[in-house]
Amino acid sequence: MSTIAVMQPYFFPYAGYFRLLAAADVFVLFDCVQFPRRGWVHRNRFRRADATLDWLTLPLAKAPRDARIADLAFAPDAEAEMHARMARFPALADALDRHDPLVAGAAACAGRPNDYLAAQIATVADRLGLCPRMVRSSTLDTPPDLRGAERIIHIVRQLGGRRYVNSPGGRALYTPDHFADAGLDLAFLVPYQNDMSSILDRLLREPPADVRADILAATQLVD
Repeated sequence: MSTIAVMQPYFFPYAGYFRLLAAADVFVLFDCVQFPRRGWVHRNRFRRADATLDWLTLPLAKAPRDARIADLAFAPDAEAEMHARMARFPALADALDRHDPLVAGAAACAGRPNDYLAAQIATVADRLGLCPRMVRSSTLDTPPDLRGAERIIHIVRQLGGRRYVNSPGGRALYTPDHFADAGLDLAFLVPYQNDMSSILDRLLREPPADVRADILAATQLVD
């Protein structure tokens, strides 16, 4: 059975996000939808010198309210601005000084945000030994009028999937009967109970093998 997971490309999300990559044969970066300005696509929280959490936000160019994730662009001075923003967080600043490749990649805001986010997720997945095929939904032939579960079902079918796996929050959006009517199985990850820090923060203070073991142990699917 080919398992498909679909999720918006988040900026160095928590480890629980990567359970979708562990559970799926194909991981779809859901970038053909409207950019959620208060979401996690372009920002995450890191610890400052006084131990409080604060947002690190990608320096994006202004975009129309209805812009898709795939249509975003970086601000003209994005790389210099990103270095300045990362300097506010001791762990990131130290890693930049040490030329840590993961943090250096995060600071290099080149190309389009769509490419940047996909590259960071792929780099982390490789470091964790999670290697599903990765596809961007914006490259698929999906009718723009499809919404909600119908869009997901169309994507899964295009990719030859037989099962769709979603995060626990998807229970409010999708029902097994709806997918069964389309000839597909639907499964959900169990709630993630461990460290909710950004995966970047964790990989700066934990061996990748330990983070991988945590992700795999928590990758449990239920109907």
